Amino acid sequence: MTSTADRLAHQQEREQGIGTNEQAVKFSQQDYETLRQQCLESGRLFEDNCFPADRKSLGYNELGPYSSKTRGVVWKRPTELCSNPKFIDNGATRTDICQGALGDCWLLAAIASLTLDHQILARVVPPGQNFTEDYAGIFHFQFWQFGEWVDVVVDDCLPTKDGKLLFVHSAEGSEFWSALLEKAYAKVNGCYEALAGGNTIEGFEDFTGGIAEIYTLDKAPPELFQIIKKALSLGSLMGCSIDITSAYETEAVTALKLVKGHAYSVTGAEEVHYRGQLVQLVRIRNPWGQVEWTGPWSDGSREWNYISEDEKSNLNHVAEDGEFWMSYSDFIKQFSKLEICNLTPDTLMGNNVGHWNHYQFEGMWRIGSTAGGCRNNPATFTSNPQFVVCLDDVDDDPLDGEDGCTFLVGLMQKDGRQQRRLDRDLETIGFAIYKVPDEYKGSSNIHLGPDVLLRQRAVAMSSSFINTREVCNRFKLPPGEYAIVPSTFYPHKNGSFILRVFSEKQAATSRLEEEIDAKIEEEEISESDVDPHFKRLFKQIAGSDMEVSVFELVEILNNVVSHRSDIKTDGFSLETGRLIVSLMDTDESARLGLMEFHKLWSKIEKYLEIFKTHDTDNSGTMSSHEMRGAATKAGFHINSAVLQAIVSRYADAQYAIDFDSFVSCLIKLEMLFKMFKALERDDSGKIELNLQQWLCLAIY
Repeated sequence: MTSTADRLAHQQEREQGIGTNEQAVKFSQQDYETLRQQCLESGRLFEDNCFPADRKSLGYNELGPYSSKTRGVVWKRPTELCSNPKFIDNGATRTDICQGALGDCWLLAAIASLTLDHQILARVVPPGQNFTEDYAGIFHFQFWQFGEWVDVVVDDCLPTKDGKLLFVHSAEGSEFWSALLEKAYAKVNGCYEALAGGNTIEGFEDFTGGIAEIYTLDKAPPELFQIIKKALSLGSLMGCSIDITSAYETEAVTALKLVKGHAYSVTGAEEVHYRGQLVQLVRIRNPWGQVEWTGPWSDGSREWNYISEDEKSNLNHVAEDGEFWMSYSDFIKQFSKLEICNLTPDTLMGNNVGHWNHYQFEGMWRIGSTAGGCRNNPATFTSNPQFVVCLDDVDDDPLDGEDGCTFLVGLMQKDGRQQRRLDRDLETIGFAIYKVPDEYKGSSNIHLGPDVLLRQRAVAMSSSFINTREVCNRFKLPPGEYAIVPSTFYPHKNGSFILRVFSEKQAATSRLEEEIDAKIEEEEISESDVDPHFKRLFKQIAGSDMEVSVFELVEILNNVVSHRSDIKTDGFSLETGRLIVSLMDTDESARLGLMEFHKLWSKIEKYLEIFKTHDTDNSGTMSSHEMRGAATKAGFHINSAVLQAIVSRYADAQYAIDFDSFVSCLIKLEMLFKMFKALERDDSGKIELNLQQWLCLAIY
C-alpha cells in the first residue's frame, strides 16, 4: 500500500513539472545546495553516506569486498592527488576521458561525444563547480533516468591504487570532472562494477534524454553517410563498435589497430577533394586516448598529401590522442554497428535545426493483470498496456519519394543495472503496432480486447524481442491511428517500462485506458413483489426478528456454496460478510431485513452467472486476466491501475480468483463508487478529506 502511495505521489510530482532538467529529482533526496552550505558552515568536507568511500561502492563480484582487484585501493580527494586540482581546465574536451581499470568504455565513448556540444554538456555537468571558491568536497551531476532527470551529489573521494586514479582520468592528471561524473553515474547504478559492459547508446540516452537508433553496417542503407552528417549537425550523439565472436576477442587489436568489442564515438563526417574526386571521411575517437587506426586516412598517412592545405588544416590533427579519420567505405567494412542518439526538442537550443516531436509514457507489467506476454499468448496478450498514436501529417521531402509518416518507438525497461548484484537478468521485451478500427478512432477511454487485436495482423513490430535495456525502431506508416502494445516475450513477468514516441510531424498520443466508471443497476421492487416462497425461507433463516446478522449471513452463504461442485471457494469470511452488510444495510441496523437480503440475493445470482461465464476452462475459478471483462459485465469500468490493485488483493498464488473473492471484490467496488459519489462535489472527479475522515472511511 505504501509503495502504491509513493507511486501516486511520484505521478503528482511529474504533473507539476518535477523531473525536467530544470527541476531535476533529488537523487536519494539529497539537495546539493543545502548539503554544500552545511559543509561550508561547519568547516568540514562533505562525506556521502549514501555512496560511501568503501568497498561496497566498488562492486559485488569482480570488484567485490574480497576480490584481489580491490586490494590496496585507497580513496583520496583530488587535493591529495595533486597540488592544484581543476574541475574543468580550459574547457571539457575528449582528451579529459581516458579509461582506467573498469570495462566502461561504452560510457566513456558517450562522455567523449558529450564534449562536442557544451550546451548539452552543461545539462549533465552543472557549471560553476571548482576546487577553489567555496570548495566543500561536494559536486553534483544530472542524468536522465527512465523518463526523468535526477540530480546526483557525490563527495570527491575517488578510488586510487599506487597513488593514481583507478578508473577514468584525464590525460594531464589534474582535471577531475570526468572522474567525478563517472562516480555519480556509478552511484545512480549502485556501484562502479555495475557499469562494466554496456552499449554506448545507454550513456547517450542518460546524458540527453534522447532516443537511440542502431544500424548494422553490413546492411547499411545507401543514404547512411548523409544520415550521419545530418545527425551530427543536429547535435546527435553517435557511437560505433566491432562485434566479437567469442570472449577471447574482447579488446583484441586488429592488424590496423582497431579494437574489437570496444566502444568508439563518432565525432565528425566530412567530404574532401582527393585526386579529382570527393571522398567521404568519418572521424572516430577511441576513449582510451590512444591506439588509433593505421589504415588509409590515419594520422600521417600518405592520403593527406593529396588534398589541399586548407582541407588538411581543417581536418588533420596528427597526434596520438585516440582520434582519427578513416574513409566512410572503410568505416562500414571495418565496424559492425553504428548507434545514433536522436535528441529531444528541449535539448536543441538553436532555431536553425529540425526537431523531433517527443512523447513518453510510464507503464508496468504485473503478473495476473497486465503482464500478458507477446502475441504468441492469445489468452493474455490483450491485457498488456496499450497506447495510441494518431499520425495525421505526412513527412516533408521523404527520402524514398513516397508519402508516409515517420516515427520512432522506443521501449525501455527500468533498473537493469541495479538488479545485477541480485543476479537478475533483463526481460526479453518488444512491441507490436496495430491499426485502430474505424469504430474506435478518436477514443482513448477504451482498452482494445481480443475481438480487435486478435482478429488482425500487426502493421508493424519491433525488429525483435530481446533482453536489452531498450528496443527502438524507425517506422513509416500511412496517416491513421495506431495502437502500440508493449510486452515481455513471455507472459507473467513483472516489470516497469518507459514507452517513447519521436515523430517527424506532430502526433496526438495517449494511453489507451478505460475511463473509471460504474453503472449499478438495481431493480426497484416492493415487499409485495417478493416471491412468497422466498419470504418463507427468509423467515426460517432470520427468525422472529426478521433480520439477518453478519454471522448468520456468512453461515447462509457458506451453506449455499458448499453444495455447489461447479465453483471453488474457501468460504465467505466474516470480513466479507461485514462488507456485504455495510453495503446493503440501508437503515444502519448492522443487520439485513427482508428487502435488503432480497437485493443481496439478486446480486449474488447475477455475479454467479458472470463468474461462470468467465470461468472458461470450467475449473471453478476465474483467471485474474479475465477480471477486467467480468467487472465490465457487472457494470464496473476499471483501468489497469485498479485492475492491478484488485489482483494484488483478491487473487491467489496461481493468480486465480475464486467465487467468494469475486463477490467480495464486486461488493467492495460498489461500496467505493457509492462512497466517492456521496463525497464528490459538482462532478469534479475529486474528493477532499481530513485525516480523521480518511481514517474512519479506510478502516470502515
